[in-house]
Amino acid sequence: MTVSSGENSVERKSSLSGYAPLEAVLFDVDGTLCDSDPLHYFTFREMLQEINFNGGVPITEKFFSEKLSGKHNEDMALVLFPDDIEGGMKFLADKEAVFRRLVPERLKAVNGLYKMKKWVEDHGLKRAAVTNAPRENAELIISILGLTDFFEALIIGSECEHPKPHPDPYLKALEALKVSKDHTFVFEDSVSGIKAGVAAGLPVVGLTTGNPEHALMEANPTFLLKDYNDPKLWAALEELESAGKAVV
Repeated sequence: MTVSSGENSVERKSSLSGYAPLEAVLFDVDGTLCDSDPLHYFTFREMLQEINFNGGVPITEKFFSEKLSGKHNEDMALVLFPDDIEGGMKFLADKEAVFRRLVPERLKAVNGLYKMKKWVEDHGLKRAAVTNAPRENAELIISILGLTDFFEALIIGSECEHPKPHPDPYLKALEALKVSKDHTFVFEDSVSGIKAGVAAGLPVVGLTTGNPEHALMEANPTFLLKDYNDPKLWAALEELESAGKAVV
């Protein structure tokens, strides 16, 4: 199914009621908690141009979205430096350090995030952050956003047997929170992340903060949102409550 297949077909999928009573909500970090993809893109573009990657021609947003966004650093090294993985990992470590220096001045929460945070808290749900980002990045972003005490667990892809798009990080989150995949849903913004959640047997609500809708839909999310203020999200959450199934 694609976004263009009609409003009714999209609306039929825009339901979370089958996962009640809800126990937990899992969040990706980059692009899901904060609009950090533009900063990642900027950092990659500038640093790759400095080393004459692609003959000095700057990478495009399309290249970033399709080849880099949401991926683990080792996978990005394979894309960018297939003949020098060690050098690629060094480049990526340097890139992450530059990103962390820029984050405090440029980080912005996704619209409606704190409204969603309050809803989760008010309903007594468990929550975890699940990301392919390096731990230093994730902890910094979560701290800047004031969410350190909100999350009960932080799952890092490189600390699992396999990172996203494999299901391992989400399965590890379920285990850490001691909740069922049948009563938990995920917020994600990348193809890699949506695939990971779906592979773990979880419903995934996709955010179109940084990636094309058609690409996200191909990964089979339950439905897509513009941000946490999207009426579609609140209609789905209201459906949980009106059915008397949500944990209150």
